[in-house]
Amino acid sequence: MVTIESDQQRADQLTGVVTATGNVRIVYPDERVVATARQAQYFSKENRVVLSGDVDIVQEGGNLIRAERVVYLVDGERLIAIPPSGQQVFSRLKIQQKPAPQPLPSQPAAVQP
Repeated sequence: MVTIESDQQRADQLTGVVTATGNVRIVYPDERVVATARQAQYFSKENRVVLSGDVDIVQEGGNLIRAERVVYLVDGERLIAIPPSGQQVFSRLKIQQKPAPQPLPSQPAAVQP
């Protein structure tokens, strides 16, 4: 379940577009993500979310993305971040290192009679 808080929200049944504007805050507890922006739009026919205006996406554990615009393609779980004009996107990712594989226990040598 996703929770959206904003100053204004509207849904267009014909286009399938839901728009939230002004102090948008989206909480996605299953993914431990909180996103803020000036505007968020969900395009239900394309299963695509577009956040725009001072976008911050924070995931519990330290991951962070800051951009002017972020497009999230829900079906492909793909995110595209676009910076403000003349600037860069900022990302901070915590890299999870896999533990080194443990050696298999030694097998006792077969005893010959």
